[in-house]
Amino acid sequence: MKKLLLTIVIGLIAFTLAACNDKEDNSKTKTEETSEETTNKEEKAAVDPEELQKKLDAQKVKDDSIVAIVNGQEIKGIEYNNALAQSQIGAQQQGQDPTNEETAKQLKELTLNNLVGQVLLMQDIERLGYRASEEEITKELETEKARFDTNEAFEKALKDSNMTLEELKKQISDGVKVSQYIEKDLKVEEVKEEEIKKLYDSFTSSAEKSADTPKYEDIKDMLKAQLTQQKLQEKIAPKVEELRKSAEVELKI
Repeated sequence: MKKLLLTIVIGLIAFTLAACNDKEDNSKTKTEETSEETTNKEEKAAVDPEELQKKLDAQKVKDDSIVAIVNGQEIKGIEYNNALAQSQIGAQQQGQDPTNEETAKQLKELTLNNLVGQVLLMQDIERLGYRASEEEITKELETEKARFDTNEAFEKALKDSNMTLEELKKQISDGVKVSQYIEKDLKVEEVKEEEIKKLYDSFTSSAEKSADTPKYEDIKDMLKAQLTQQKLQEKIAPKVEELRKSAEVELKI
């Protein structure tokens, strides 16, 4: 089931990992890059998926444990484990090995910081009094249900996600409040058409054009999402830092 809670700092981990990769790549010669790419492909081919999953699961904590306390609010192990799994996937997509000791340490720190940031932002949202009406929650719930052919399929998706209907409604409510916060308090500007076209021109001019070059309309939405994420990052990162300065944060792992 698609998570409806808008995880407003979702791009920060991938962004940081990508930045680290870029720094490393810039110091390598083409020969080194080619050699490493070949080695990585060979290593990936040799990896036993079950063994890999065991190593990834070993990095998790007990679901009912406390991983951090933010202004008196506990972050539980189950939240950390779910976020860590996404971090591990992100690392793999960036070509990193999440079972590597140094990478695993980095993912742990990034995941914890990500969760702390989310809690701080949600606490600020509650402090400012943002609310989601029953009408808004019902509308979003019906939109979510419409993604499934039958009500039975929807209920099965809930069960498969280990989520109750009330938990889903809570996520919807949080998502509505986050949207209000982003628009009214963070004042994130809407992405303009010219910004999307500029990014597209930059994207297509950096590669040799061919019949395979994607058309603007085909990737417009993807580019808009990318630019929106950038604008969010530019507003969210300093806001989290500001909130953290006056917060009581205790990391337990």
